[in-house]
Amino acid sequence: MYQDITLKCKDCGKEFVFTAGEQEFYAEKGFQNQPQRCRDCRNAKKNATKPQRELFDAVCAKCGKPAKIPFQPTSDRPVYCSDCFAAMKAGE
Repeated sequence: MYQDITLKCKDCGKEFVFTAGEQEFYAEKGFQNQPQRCRDCRNAKKNATKPQRELFDAVCAKCGKPAKIPFQPTSDRPVYCSDCFAAMKAGE
């Protein structure tokens, strides 16, 4: 039914493959048009509108390693690195 198609990105000019699987997905979703941008340019365009999250430096209360967290740490609550937090969550 579907066959891979080579398309040219309208932003960077590189050729990319619109696979048969992607074409089937587009048809299932009811999309009428083929993609105009390669995956890298689509991702760059999508991420350009997202505000960057500010990350704060902290020290893990369990292991003492440095951690980056998406909120301002306060002294009244412990902060954990992602590994310690995942271990604590799995232990519940």
